[in-house]
Amino acid sequence: MKDKDQFCNLIFRTISRAAMVALAIATVFALTVVLTQSAQAQTLTVLHNFTDGADGALPEGGLTMDRAGNLYGTASLGGNGGCLPYGPCGTAYKLQHKGSNWIFSPLYDFSGSDGALPVAGVVFGPDGSLYGTTSQGGDDGRGTVFNLRPPATACKTALCSWTETLLYQFTWLPDGQVPVGDPIFDEAGNLYGTTVDGGNYCGQYQDPCGTVFELTPSENGWTETILYVFQGGNDGFAPGPSLIFDQSGNLYGTTARGGSSDAGTVFEMTRSGNQWTETVLYAFQGGNDGSNPRGGLIFDHSGSLYSTASGGAYNAGTVFKLTPSNGQWTFTVLYTFQGADGAYPTGNLVMDAAGSLYGTTNEGGSDNYCGTVFKLTPSGGGWTHTLLHAFTCGPDGGEPVNATPIFDANGNLYGTAACGGTGSGCSPTFCDSGCGVIWEITP
Repeated sequence: MKDKDQFCNLIFRTISRAAMVALAIATVFALTVVLTQSAQAQTLTVLHNFTDGADGALPEGGLTMDRAGNLYGTASLGGNGGCLPYGPCGTAYKLQHKGSNWIFSPLYDFSGSDGALPVAGVVFGPDGSLYGTTSQGGDDGRGTVFNLRPPATACKTALCSWTETLLYQFTWLPDGQVPVGDPIFDEAGNLYGTTVDGGNYCGQYQDPCGTVFELTPSENGWTETILYVFQGGNDGFAPGPSLIFDQSGNLYGTTARGGSSDAGTVFEMTRSGNQWTETVLYAFQGGNDGSNPRGGLIFDHSGSLYSTASGGAYNAGTVFKLTPSNGQWTFTVLYTFQGADGAYPTGNLVMDAAGSLYGTTNEGGSDNYCGTVFKLTPSGGGWTHTLLHAFTCGPDGGEPVNATPIFDANGNLYGTAACGGTGSGCSPTFCDSGCGVIWEITP
């Protein structure tokens, strides 16, 4: 049990420092060689410094953008709600784009019973309102799925609170606990996600190993259906925070543990009637291929999958690709991090129209090892790494934990960093300095 506890402490740190503390309390629980370019002429601008006040602190999840270019997200701590033993339980917020200025507005303060420690972002549902998860909180403290709606009448100030509706509260067994990812929707409006923990007892440690779930809306609320409970063996366990659909309605994701070498997996779930079947597409070996993937997957136009993993030749992480062919998948490492170019990529990747990949690393990149924003460009059969920004944990921020970057229509890149910035008063348990920032990188 000691070995598992040590490992869990390691992987949950890369999910979320706040979630790691909450878990401890709640559960007592074939390389392509390319040259790394020096940083190109990029400009990083801090759009907001979190203060651990009404705006929140430790923004660990990524951002969502509406059609007007406004940004939405969460902060895992802070706000005005009371949430012992952590202090305030986190916030949801909006950053409104007005001309050349950005106006920050808190949308909701979590208080514990309605959710706590939102380490993922929020997404727009089919009805145009916001949906998300909290890793803790709810009646049993096991995490929630929530919906946020704006006031019925136009808000004339920056402090109009939105209305939260709890769609589901997790109970650990058998439905899962600790949802740490953005939900996704199918064409019928059903919601899907994962829990890192919970389900049924499984594996050699006989601890819960995580679930894939569906929430179905009706006039009487939302009903949870457990689509899959991980068994802790070759099927994997501790699923990653994000799922994606293909055009046929199949689900794809990652697990941080399990597989043939207990180094994690990439899996597919296919539906036949009301039943879902899990298939492992790739089991990490823990060598040069990487290990313990924490990010989600993305597709390119040809149906290939991309994501990141820890480990690798320099134990600083990898970017990989899975290419489908005749019912089989071919695994390729596209890039291996070495530390100065970044270390421990944990967020999702994003691809531009030219096929270049963008992402963040939680550490590495400078003398302070505070994380990076990077670009990988396909070139001559390989991939060229460009360091777009190396955080310093100073005014520019640091440690972009799950900060999947997003583009606007002009090619500007946006994201969050959980620490750094000019805010003060944050708990030293989580950050050496600052309360986190929202950033923009302009080409």
